[in-house]
Amino acid sequence: MSKVIGCDVGGTFTDLILLDEALGEVSIAKVPTTPNNQAVGVMAAMAQAGADCAELSLLLHGTTTTTNALLEKKIARCGLITTAGFRDVLELGRRTRPNPYGLIGSFEPLISREYRLEVPERMDADGKVVTALDEGAVRRAAAELVEMGCESLVIHFLHAYANSSHEVRAAEIAAEVWPNSHITRGSAILAEFREYERGVAAAVNAAIQPVLARYLERLRQELSGAGYARDLLVMQGNGGTISSAMVAEQAVNTVMSGPASGVMAAAYTGGRCGFENIISYDMGGTSSDVGLIQGGIPATSSELQLEYGMPIHVPMVDVHSIGAGGGSIAFINDAGMLQVGPRSSGAEPGPICYGRGGVEPTITDANLVLGRLNPDALLAVDNPVSLEQLRRRLLDVIGEPLDLDAEGAAAAILQIGNDRMAGAIRMVSLARGHDPRDFALFAFGGAGPLHATALAAELAIPQVLIPAKPGITNAIGCAVADVRHDYVNTVNQPLADVDMDLVHSIMAEQIAQGRAIIQAEGVEVEELVLVHAAEMQFQGQSHMLRIPLESSEIGRADIQAAFDEAYFNRFALHLPEIGAVLVTLHTAVIGRRREVALASLMEPGLRAEDLAAAEHGQRKVWFPGGWQDTPIISRDALPIGACFMGPAVLEQLDTTIIIEPSNEVEVDQAGNLVIHVAAAFRE
Repeated sequence: MSKVIGCDVGGTFTDLILLDEALGEVSIAKVPTTPNNQAVGVMAAMAQAGADCAELSLLLHGTTTTTNALLEKKIARCGLITTAGFRDVLELGRRTRPNPYGLIGSFEPLISREYRLEVPERMDADGKVVTALDEGAVRRAAAELVEMGCESLVIHFLHAYANSSHEVRAAEIAAEVWPNSHITRGSAILAEFREYERGVAAAVNAAIQPVLARYLERLRQELSGAGYARDLLVMQGNGGTISSAMVAEQAVNTVMSGPASGVMAAAYTGGRCGFENIISYDMGGTSSDVGLIQGGIPATSSELQLEYGMPIHVPMVDVHSIGAGGGSIAFINDAGMLQVGPRSSGAEPGPICYGRGGVEPTITDANLVLGRLNPDALLAVDNPVSLEQLRRRLLDVIGEPLDLDAEGAAAAILQIGNDRMAGAIRMVSLARGHDPRDFALFAFGGAGPLHATALAAELAIPQVLIPAKPGITNAIGCAVADVRHDYVNTVNQPLADVDMDLVHSIMAEQIAQGRAIIQAEGVEVEELVLVHAAEMQFQGQSHMLRIPLESSEIGRADIQAAFDEAYFNRFALHLPEIGAVLVTLHTAVIGRRREVALASLMEPGLRAEDLAAAEHGQRKVWFPGGWQDTPIISRDALPIGACFMGPAVLEQLDTTIIIEPSNEVEVDQAGNLVIHVAAAFRE
């Protein structure tokens, strides 16, 4: 058997791709997500794709279950057992406010105060016992929380990252009375200093653990009933997968599973097209997600803040999200200036052109007025809105207040929207010491290819790469994702004084843990890849820099040199007089799976004999500088190896692609589009 499924469950749609590697065939499906039970949508997508569960060799799954549960606060009731005197750490946080410049604000921690109990115990920062663990108090606290109806439990002790023995023993005691296996130890989730961030990560894990476990159990039952007899792999926020049998224990790692799958697809596709340095750009209806890939490896971060009071300091693919999508609403703000987003029209009522009652102009409406989208397709709805009606609405809401005609208003909306999205790209590149000119832009999502070439021109990015199936790229990311496990341990010592034998032993233990768990999962991998990093800072600083390390046996001088280089690249400063501190050590153990043939994503039966046969008309399209007669080309009909110049509009089932004037397009052997941005647009 060589049939692999990648399935991404989004907030609106569930996307699925079925790859038959033996026959070189591919089937795709897109069905509405079923929020009440996402397993129903997954099975519907499999049915649409014609998948026979009994013939599948592997199913890889990305989900928004945990992210949505957190954002909507549809979480389990959690209890907390912590060190005496520290029950309010989760509520006190870092002395910040929900509205930094506001006089009022409110914040509700994930675990309410009545469910946060204290027990006598204490470790110091070196891991030495100051107060012995009161085992009787732990037993009484656990029993009390069970009586209060808590479904999951967090055990979070001060300085457990340095010595976890009290947490381990407390978990053993609690397990004697706890009615299920949902017990989370803070140091097992995050072995880092900073009790607040460690506690929040543990609380997040406990809050979503039962939710994820129930969902996966329902999905496994559905799959088993349909004949699927193998393990299910679940996408993690770090860009790797983990066995469904183990994922609930580390449920926090599935937060941001969806955006991570898109970045992994970009890294995979780009690497096989000869692009190792990529900026991934995923634009949907509500938001745009941007990530950076360097040397074929996606950048990761441990600084995700899902919302106020919810910093999730576990390794995840570094994705910057903004509220700018096809449905982003354009309006005149109180200062009389044009603003686009972050408010969105959503799926209901949606943009004006959808004919579902929307009355506020959006980026999609602007693209339609400017000829960038097919009016015959978008306006062919149950309650059609004419192009003239749409122009009139843009004129009333945006044009007249700004003394612009309808087309000028639409162009202004695009410009503002593009500026916001360009800002997001700058945040993951220039703001972190990377020159966008050294990268290619990988554009996907339903709306990403509409704006990609304009963004590339704005940022002097020389090339744009658009995959064969932009609308299901996240599902492809699931299908190609490797198995991955990340480990972080705190050192927090001046580099000059740190025991290098300790450093090497920590990383050796991290490697051993990763090897053991990948072997236990039983997933077939081609090779193991190790990626090492350190978080470092100057003495007296709070901000940390992530420093890549060449190996687990790296020496002190090489670590110092790597830190100096990273600091100079970021801030253009050398500060040899200030000592560096080695804060944490990070190892990612990656099990590389067998490659997937991307050529199978093409549909050879649709390819035309030549470029002229792929063109099916012309229409006037607005570009900076004015309107131009522009050929309309069927993307699926483009012959392999075709090369042509813009302007052009390429249409396919899941997206529309805009080729700016003077840009050159090539169709590679896998059906991807490589767009060379005109030199006139670049520095």
